Amino acid sequence: GWVKLVGDWIDRDAGDLAPAWDAQTLTEAVRAAHAAGARAAVHTFSETAVEILVRAGVDSVEHGTGLSLDLIDEMARRGTALVPTMLNVAGFGGIAERAREKFPRYARHMLALRDNFPTVVRAAYEAGVPIYVGTDAGGGIEHGLAAEEMLLLHERAGMSPVDALAAGSWRAREWLGFPGLVEGGLADLVVYPADPRADLRVVRAPERIVLRGRVVR
Repeated sequence: GWVKLVGDWIDRDAGDLAPAWDAQTLTEAVRAAHAAGARAAVHTFSETAVEILVRAGVDSVEHGTGLSLDLIDEMARRGTALVPTMLNVAGFGGIAERAREKFPRYARHMLALRDNFPTVVRAAYEAGVPIYVGTDAGGGIEHGLAAEEMLLLHERAGMSPVDALAAGSWRAREWLGFPGLVEGGLADLVVYPADPRADLRVVRAPERIVLRGRVVR
């Protein structure tokens, strides 16, 4: 039910981030996904690509470091989701350092995007943009860090403990089309020694994890 678009990457000729395709191609890709009954998610770091794709009606923005206040308002109006991957963005310093000698403009750009990102996510949260937890794990980030992502959303972007928790659990499941804890559902649950809505740090130490009715921890 999803199509993933890589909206931008480093353009080595330009020495900086640039859209991976022209605006018409990106817009038509979103339209084609919707025509096929799929939703479209986009990886995007840059200011240019994210504007093209939000205005094209993409369903989910992954990363979104280049978002402006105008685009945030547009996402809120459309109900476009943001998956900020704050753990990923926090690692931009390493990316910039490796690129600095050959692509200094790109390195400076990545650092500026990193430094401004908590403000971007906070603005999206305050505007009512749906925000969900994602870590971009599987490449340079190991799996199993959703708890840390929740904490960053709370501590650096100002999300309430309840909203940060919901962004990685019941609201995210509803958005993806999975049932909650209902009769006939998937019986997916995590048990904590205390209420994480009162102290979000408890998400780091689950006592039980049940996946589709089977205890896995």
